[in-house]
Amino acid sequence: MTSYAKISQVAHYAPKQIVHNADLAAMMDTSDEWIASRTGIRQRHIVQDQQTSDLATKVAARLLEKSQLPAEAIDFIIVATITPDSSMPSTAAKVQAAIGAHKAFAYDLSAACSGFVFALATAEKLLASGHYQKGIVIGAEVLSKTVDWADRTTAVLFGDGAGGVLLEASMQPHFLAESLHTDGSRGRSLTSGGQGLHSPFSAKEENDLYLKMDGRAIFEFAIRDVTKSIGQFIRDSQLTTDDIDLFLMHQANYRILDKMAQKLGVPLEKFPANMMEYGNTSAASIPILLSECVEAGKIQLDGSQTILMTGFGGGLTWGSLILKI
Repeated sequence: MTSYAKISQVAHYAPKQIVHNADLAAMMDTSDEWIASRTGIRQRHIVQDQQTSDLATKVAARLLEKSQLPAEAIDFIIVATITPDSSMPSTAAKVQAAIGAHKAFAYDLSAACSGFVFALATAEKLLASGHYQKGIVIGAEVLSKTVDWADRTTAVLFGDGAGGVLLEASMQPHFLAESLHTDGSRGRSLTSGGQGLHSPFSAKEENDLYLKMDGRAIFEFAIRDVTKSIGQFIRDSQLTTDDIDLFLMHQANYRILDKMAQKLGVPLEKFPANMMEYGNTSAASIPILLSECVEAGKIQLDGSQTILMTGFGGGLTWGSLILKI
């Protein structure tokens, strides 16, 4: 019997502490007008005493509560993140322990701002195998611990948060098409977490832990390469932009969304946005946006709508999914 996967529930969580643009202007040479006019960002949520696994656990617990499922019903947990608590145990393993999902296997996936899309594509294959019935996929980030807070070119962009979905086996196809890409030759355009060599048997290197970005290169990559990829993906899927009800894009910059909509010939109203409140939350941005769209009634989770998700960022990576949701 053929098995498929569907998103049956969504949830998100953001730290209570909000840092406004004016707060950053008091720390560095910037202003609310400068940040908002270039990015659309007005504020971001920043942790005080929480780690990435704490945010992800909040989301997992909410998914179980909303779906009224016991934790032991979950077969697997995947957490997409570039800001894990530690290299090991994985963030997903900590979530598994925290919610008591003792039957679930769990692991992290690292694909930066494309992470949630990559993780969702992976989870769909697990359920389609017929071996598993239910899984949780979460995008979670505490980017505030990777940012150089003296660097106004990056510090104003990023925030902390988590979002996720419950996936269940289905008799009907809901994942209609996917397109996943990596170009490691351009990976130096966006980096963080570099660990130097320190053993007594190797050359000594300094750590390069702070997030660094070539903003112009990433902006052009998104506008040129990612937008072209989306257009080709839709055509290859034998669809048109009119067939897509909503475009859920990675929330990096409002100007990027505007340019993408123009190039694709799609009304900007089809591109919901929330970076104004959250900033760029990397792997968490798409699931947070999805959860908010469900809360607002823009997405019904009844299989009646066709949405396109696209993540793009460090790696360089980019990927899209077309879902019946």
